[in-house]
Parts: sequence; structure tokens; C-alpha cells
Amino acid sequence: MRQDLIEAIEQRRLIEFIYRNGGIRLVEPHDYGVRKGVERLLGYQVSGESRTGEAHGWKDFNVTYLLRLRLLDRCFRGTRADDQQRHRVWDVLYARVK
Repeated sequence: MRQDLIEAIEQRRLIEFIYRNGGIRLVEPHDYGVRKGVERLLGYQVSGESRTGEAHGWKDFNVTYLLRLRLLDRCFRGTRADDQQRHRVWDVLYARVK
């Protein structure tokens, strides 16, 4: 999965996955790395299910709970570079969208 996430970020490709046995989510992957010893993905969810009820917006995902990850052919522009984007401090950063 690590290589798929890195590839998706480098190529700015949308990803689709199930999170914690919920419904399908469609996400722009932005940052992927390790924070506090846990592999995490920071992404902008553009559609799908959410436990918070917010189908759109910045989400922080524990990679352990990503199921059936698929890289889509559909691309996104790149960094959103807005006030809502929250790049975190990472122990290890594998990839960041440009």
C-alpha cells in the first residue's frame, strides 16, 4: 500500500478506499508519512461516507484502516494551499503533493 499511496501523491491521482469497514470514500491524497509512530494519510475528501457526517473536507486517516485502496485515473490539481490545509509535523514524511 505504501508504494500506491506515494504514486498517487506524486501523480496527483484521486484514490478510493473503504475506511474502517464503512462506505467508499473518494480522496485527494496530500501528505503520507508517520506521525507519533503511526502511518497516516492527510487527504481532502471530495465525496463518500464519513463518521463525522462531513463528506467533504480535510481528513486524517490511519493507514491501518484503509481497505481496498484503488488509484483512479482521475487527477486533481495539486496542493489546495488554502487556510484550511493542515500539513502536520511528521516523524517521517514519505510523500507530499506539490
